[in-house]
Amino acid sequence: MEGLNEEQAKEFHEQFRLGTFVFGAVALVAHLLVWSWQPWF
Repeated sequence: MEGLNEEQAKEFHEQFRLGTFVFGAVALVAHLLVWSWQPWF
């Protein structure tokens, strides 16, 4: 089984970071919208 070379690993890491950031941003917006609709605290 072959692994990634250095360049491929860095590219994968950047894409993974971007995907995680986008997912977190969408989740944060969704939480804020639900909270503005019906606050629970």
